Amino acid sequence: MTTQHSPTRRNGGFTLIEVLVALVVFSIGVLTLVDLQATSTRMATDARDRVLATFLADQLLARMLIADPTTAATFAHQATGTAACEPSGAASANTIVTAWLTEVAQNLPNAASTRQQIVVNALTAEVTVRLCWRNGSDPDRSLSVTNQVQWQL
Repeated sequence: MTTQHSPTRRNGGFTLIEVLVALVVFSIGVLTLVDLQATSTRMATDARDRVLATFLADQLLARMLIADPTTAATFAHQATGTAACEPSGAASANTIVTAWLTEVAQNLPNAASTRQQIVVNALTAEVTVRLCWRNGSDPDRSLSVTNQVQWQL
């Protein structure tokens, strides 16, 4: 004779606690992905700005190479002051520099001409270009390029 046992406990699926735990784990994963995406976007923007700043500094140095060597001193722009992004001194009236400063302001965020610096040492022909910009509420970003310019005679 066979006896049928009735189950004392039914397996009716997930419990409410299991569902809530699964939702918490899923939510943490989604929030982590959103944070990762935001960080990735911020870093990509910073890398793009650094590439642009390097290109702009190189472009100014190339323009100086083809300029008249006797005008080297006119390329100096706010050449005094050593604090990053807070240069001081006279602004350049050189048309190449003013056009370049306009280009910088158009291509880099919050990169006003008053935050840029070009130091020209006429004796050694050494030129230092310091660019400064800011993305939103991030801290200031800066790039400094120093090169020995050998003017074409």
